[in-house]
Amino acid sequence: MNRGNPLRLGVSKRDAHPPPPSDDPRPTPPERPSQDDCCHSGCSPCIFELYEEALDRYEAALAAWEARQAKRRI
Repeated sequence: MNRGNPLRLGVSKRDAHPPPPSDDPRPTPPERPSQDDCCHSGCSPCIFELYEEALDRYEAALAAWEARQAKRRI
C-alpha cells in the first residue's frame, strides 16, 4: 500500500509540502554589523549588543515559525 509516501501516490514533491502562506512569511535574520559600524568608544548599548538581542529575537521567531509550519504539514 502507498499510504504515507506522497510521491508514490502520484503527488509531486512540490505539492507534498506546499509553500508557507504569504500571510506568515519566514522571519529574516538581522544584518550583522561590520567592525566599521562600531565606534569603539564603549557605547551602552553597543551596536553588537543590539545585534545579539535582535539575533535572539530572530531565533525565537524562527523556532515559532518552524513549529507553525510543521503543524500545517500534518
